[in-house]
Amino acid sequence: MKKTFIARLLCMLLTAGTMLPTANAQALQTVEKDALTIAFTGDMPGTGYQDGAMIGYDGEILQRVAEAVKLKVKPALMEWSGTIASVQAKRVDVMAGTMGWTEQRSKIMTLSDPIHYFKNGITQSSKTNWSRLKDLEGKKVGTITGFSFIPELRKITGLQLTMYDTSDAAVRDLLAGRIDAVIGDPPVMQYAISRNPQWNLKFNAFTDNNPDYPLLTGLGQVVFGLNKDNPELAKAVNTEIARLWQGCELKKIGGKYGLVQDVWYMPVGQNFRAGVDRPADWKLPSCK
Repeated sequence: MKKTFIARLLCMLLTAGTMLPTANAQALQTVEKDALTIAFTGDMPGTGYQDGAMIGYDGEILQRVAEAVKLKVKPALMEWSGTIASVQAKRVDVMAGTMGWTEQRSKIMTLSDPIHYFKNGITQSSKTNWSRLKDLEGKKVGTITGFSFIPELRKITGLQLTMYDTSDAAVRDLLAGRIDAVIGDPPVMQYAISRNPQWNLKFNAFTDNNPDYPLLTGLGQVVFGLNKDNPELAKAVNTEIARLWQGCELKKIGGKYGLVQDVWYMPVGQNFRAGVDRPADWKLPSCK
């Protein structure tokens, strides 16, 4: 009788095991069979490609996603202005590159759960100490084509806006004195400044909390973008992101790229996504 009970128990466990949901390459539809095609800009600390693997904060997370679902990574390096269009046209499976969540983007793409948080700010000469929207009035300011907060920058009195295809080009003009400041990806700006002290630049986060400028002064969420016709892939990406939040692995990854402060991993501010592209009671993940 004891053997019969054990046999039945084993049978039940095996049957239950086969019913557990699993994410694998066969269940996922991708642009190229057995591959995860990733659009990225190559701006560190977000994304890069080296020795056959994605690197950078965003890159390492997507590398882990690919490994979890048994897909090889296929890199698709491009300028920021082409990434969203590539996702929409199904030329790539996912885009990465410190992209901030916006309601507008949530309407044209499936946006992943956040991989970290940020506050926008002003990259400037070490001789100045600007931290408010008012400080940019009448200034020559550079930013990157396609950034979500551009309409808000255009509302600032007297601001003269110059658009660039890459962060490198914007910073070069700042160093040359052709513009007064750059509003770019906070992780990219801080990473570049920390590795180039001879530039004599600094980054100040906006101290304003202005509801008329929510993208510039509010809580930002860095996300991945996927085509809306591929919910299973989005589910697989979010499953891995949730696992990395649970074990605080995201903070360990961030430590490699200078994202060590709690501000990157603790959501402080309004949760704009609840009731938009997430349920009304959805809570932002965090890790201390």
